[in-house]
Amino acid sequence: MAEAGKADAKVAAKPQEKKVSKPRIDCIDGCRFALVFPIVIAHFARFGTSNTTALKLLTQENVLVGGFFVISGYVSAYTSTKLGERKAEDKKLANPELFFWQRVMAYYPLHFVVSAIFAPMFIQVERWYNTPWTMTAFRAFLNFSMLQAWFPKEAEIWNQPTWFLSALTFSNLTMPTFVLPQVAQLSKSGLQKLFAALTGMSLLQKVSYSETSRFHSSKEHPVDGKVMYPLIWNLTRFHPFWALIEMTMGVAAVRHVMLDTEEDKKKPTTNPLWLFLAAYASLALRLTSFDFNDAIIRGVLFVPIFTKFLTQIHRDALSANPAPITRFFGSKPMATLGSIAFPMFILHGPIGQIFYKKILAKKIWGGPMSTRFFPCYLLICLALSHLTNEFFVKSKKVAAVSGKEQRARHKALLMLKQRGFSTGLDDTPLDMSAVPQKIDADAKSMAMPPDAKQEVKPVKVSKPRIDCIDGCRFALVFPIVIAHFARFGTNNLTALKLLTQENVLVGGFFVISGY
Repeated sequence: MAEAGKADAKVAAKPQEKKVSKPRIDCIDGCRFALVFPIVIAHFARFGTSNTTALKLLTQENVLVGGFFVISGYVSAYTSTKLGERKAEDKKLANPELFFWQRVMAYYPLHFVVSAIFAPMFIQVERWYNTPWTMTAFRAFLNFSMLQAWFPKEAEIWNQPTWFLSALTFSNLTMPTFVLPQVAQLSKSGLQKLFAALTGMSLLQKVSYSETSRFHSSKEHPVDGKVMYPLIWNLTRFHPFWALIEMTMGVAAVRHVMLDTEEDKKKPTTNPLWLFLAAYASLALRLTSFDFNDAIIRGVLFVPIFTKFLTQIHRDALSANPAPITRFFGSKPMATLGSIAFPMFILHGPIGQIFYKKILAKKIWGGPMSTRFFPCYLLICLALSHLTNEFFVKSKKVAAVSGKEQRARHKALLMLKQRGFSTGLDDTPLDMSAVPQKIDADAKSMAMPPDAKQEVKPVKVSKPRIDCIDGCRFALVFPIVIAHFARFGTNNLTALKLLTQENVLVGGFFVISGY
């Protein structure tokens, strides 16, 4: 009994770790609708008005979509990292594969069902355009596997807006291993430096595109939609790597708020309204002589200002007296609209094709619908999105099927691990709760009596020099040197084909640098 009493006393003496609960930030959900609705309008705006000024303002979906990636990273980090600590949530990131599938299965079921329902329409349109069956099959594969954003020529196949899901999926793949754990360890100063570096990297790519094409939207992205260098433009706006940059900016932004101290929380915050207006006012530059293209506006103005708006509305929501705009975006109507933002994003493309895609609308209605019908189109999108959200997205049956799919995939990956295959993500065991007990048990078993304790110096292992690696560099450099001017050394076509492959060999240089 005495021993039991001592054990109880030890347990009681241990201070219990306080779990800090994260308040729900409803205003962030409301902000989604402020991004989605203008994008829905933009995709078919030219069927709603012929006013050039209005079209210049309304057709900037490629600017607004940057905010979507920022919000995705913002929410992902808020739910997966610790409040007030420079740590990630170990339990949530313990199994990267499961984390990834949970994120994907939050949006893939709706994408799959909508794609399957409208597949006959997509395929029939391609038949009318005499598209080969092999190409149709390839596009179907890209659509259902969500790989289309990697192919600039095929990024807008079938349901055009879903390229976003393709880019988002790649970002979600990197979150549990490469992004969230590392960014969570940064201090506020480190987060600010990271955000500045990411902004600079994003801007560098957009300036590179603009230098190749045009800096001004009147020349590069006119209202009629005819774009110079469309494939380079698609690489700029669709490529998953640039989406990852913006998503990581959202991660850095929310971590800065989550590390606020009590002193920081007492500081007065800027009214988020001014930042919201400034972000959307950047769209009006298209009407001025500073009509920079969408890529420049997105990278220089909209994304940085909108991200700052998110952090300010987040801080304001936690204050005792939130600003009117914070209460507005956190209100029940805006929360409801925010909940239908994703269904609306997925549905508006196929619905719009039915009414406005020329070859299809001509068969059904005799031609594209008139401009007077455009408000009806928006109402149809809103109504169907609400029904989809209520009866599909919120469905317990759909959630159960998604859960089974996640568990099945995770089980398959675990089986591969047991057989010695690497998944490329992580080999952390599923039951992380057993790890502390195992460590304690190992420590006890290895405990030494007091008189036997002595300082153990670590053994320094010297790395042998691998000279053969240096020799390999010359095997890469010399053929490259020859390749650059080979056409001046021979006229033999066969020799030139062999000797001018410097773009193949240079890949080995990057491998050696990493090695």
